[in-house]
Amino acid sequence: MTGSPSVRGCQARPSPTSGRLGRNGTDLALEEAGQVSWAAVVVAVYGAASIAGGLLYGALPRPLPTWLLLGLLGLVTIPAGLAHDWRWLCVAGCGAGLLAAPTLSALSDAVSRLAPASVRGEATGLQSSALGAGFALGVPIVGGAIDTLGPAGGFAAAGLAGLAAALTGWLLSRRPPIRTRPVRSDPHFIGASDTR
Repeated sequence: MTGSPSVRGCQARPSPTSGRLGRNGTDLALEEAGQVSWAAVVVAVYGAASIAGGLLYGALPRPLPTWLLLGLLGLVTIPAGLAHDWRWLCVAGCGAGLLAAPTLSALSDAVSRLAPASVRGEATGLQSSALGAGFALGVPIVGGAIDTLGPAGGFAAAGLAGLAAALTGWLLSRRPPIRTRPVRSDPHFIGASDTR
């Protein structure tokens, strides 16, 4: 790889949330340890853990809250910065991998469950755009953290971003439902001319 760490950070490969941002820290941590040749093994372990996590999550009788999964994903991403050996990065990758697929699955499930059928396509499009925007904003932030603090800073920034998003989700889940106006065809609807 060539270029500064932040340039390498922009060459991200697609994978879920903080796992995508942490992927670049993995490369740099292995580079610092002189173990770049083990990067494929670390990524394979992460991928296998993600598949296992998705299968385990699919077997659950009911979905877990998206904010909880995202918070756990952020939480297990932070300690990956302490790993300076490919074996420990594999261990850290297992934790993040186990939560990656369930987090994305829970997000998609929540959007499809909450959006009315008439706007479900628009809602999933907005979800995809929000994920893309998060990745686009996250890569330079994590790249800056890597430039400043090294790979550990990148893992910490990605994990903290996941925790912040989870906290926001938890706070929003605590709001009371928004009341909608009745439709005019509703027999109980009182029009503006009927009010005094």
